[in-house]
Amino acid sequence: MITVESQAAVRSAPVLPLATHLGPVRIGVTNRENALAVWRDVLGLELISEDAEALHLGAGGTELIILELGAKTPFPDRSLGLYHVAVHVPTRKALAEMVVRALMRRVRISPTDHLVSEAIYLSDYDNNGIEITFETPWRGTIGDGEDGYYVKTVDGSPHSGREAIDVDDLLAELDDINAVPAAMPEGTRIGHIHLHVNDLERAMRFYRDGIGFGGLFIMRQFGMGDLGLDYPPHTIAFNIWSGPNAAQASKGSAGLRWFHIVVPDQAALDAVRGRLAAIGAAYTDTNEGLDTRDPADNLVKLVVAR
Repeated sequence: MITVESQAAVRSAPVLPLATHLGPVRIGVTNRENALAVWRDVLGLELISEDAEALHLGAGGTELIILELGAKTPFPDRSLGLYHVAVHVPTRKALAEMVVRALMRRVRISPTDHLVSEAIYLSDYDNNGIEITFETPWRGTIGDGEDGYYVKTVDGSPHSGREAIDVDDLLAELDDINAVPAAMPEGTRIGHIHLHVNDLERAMRFYRDGIGFGGLFIMRQFGMGDLGLDYPPHTIAFNIWSGPNAAQASKGSAGLRWFHIVVPDQAALDAVRGRLAAIGAAYTDTNEGLDTRDPADNLVKLVVAR
């Protein structure tokens, strides 16, 4: 059981339009072939295009991940930046297919049952964290902390949110374990991003009061916070597990370069601009929308959907 304190001061409804979603995430890597060995061959993202600077990968023709070439060293532990990017798949079968691709290539994974989602965790060769997620909100709810539980099943029973997935049960989703497709299916998307920060309250204020996500919780004893839109699981998560003195990794390191938040129209973008100004957060207008940095210096790009 993970006990949590009262969330009355944290929880809020989102003010972002519910059509808001995450767009492509740009991540630095050191080596093209090593990067493709995980992001393409294990995850199943297709290589849509590439140039001298980056590999553009996605699913169903939609770009999801941009791997920026040229990093000199892997992403260092205990740094601010990316904890993991979560690629959400549309079916449980797709999650099982990814597990088979990982096992075939002897890539270490951590299958974890969060109740409102099932997740497979892994890292690439540059220590960039990855989560593959299948959302299961019908199985339970995220608690409000008042009764001491993080998540509950639909019948009200407590759930740790950290149990191991029954991999045999997951693989039973497959018709033929020897005929797993190489690519993730259409409908795969960037579902959430989880960041290393150095202050939970400042991060919550930025993403809730500035950007406009709904506050879900801050678990101080566990060192993390959560924000979302109108359904579980989260859209933005953050933690302080890198420690109070953590800093952004050097420019030569792998790791997060930036991520996109896509709003549905110009009015939504203008509203974000106003909220950022109201909390004193700096931003820069761009041809696409606006750039801003959270209190841990993670770069966020807000753009209007095309």
